[in-house]
Amino acid sequence: MAETEKITINLGAVDLGKIDLLVEQGHYSNRTDFIRSAIRSQLEKHTLEVQQSVTRHSYGVGAFEHTLADFERYKAKGEKIRISVIGVYSIPNEVPAALADEVVESIKVYGIFQANGAVKAALTKSGKLK
Repeated sequence: MAETEKITINLGAVDLGKIDLLVEQGHYSNRTDFIRSAIRSQLEKHTLEVQQSVTRHSYGVGAFEHTLADFERYKAKGEKIRISVIGVYSIPNEVPAALADEVVESIKVYGIFQANGAVKAALTKSGKLK
């Protein structure tokens, strides 16, 4: 599941002009291509730091989801879940906010957290969504 998130950045006129010049000269297909390339370059420079944090904090890396059946199973067993993800974590719309709040111990997502507004509100109110 390839997920993307739209972000907005502010750049000075000179930096933007330099990007436009590189695009015009054919080094990049457009501004977005340049920005993605620059971000990937910076992430590559910090690969070791990211790897160490993933290991130290036991983060899952990628796209994850717990289904309604998963939540019901955890509740039946009296278990709580701790979610630590770099990437995407989803709670489907059919999961009731009260059930999510009862089963989740904590959620920390670096990237995109997808859930309906009621679930997000319940987890935020109870301090479980970091």
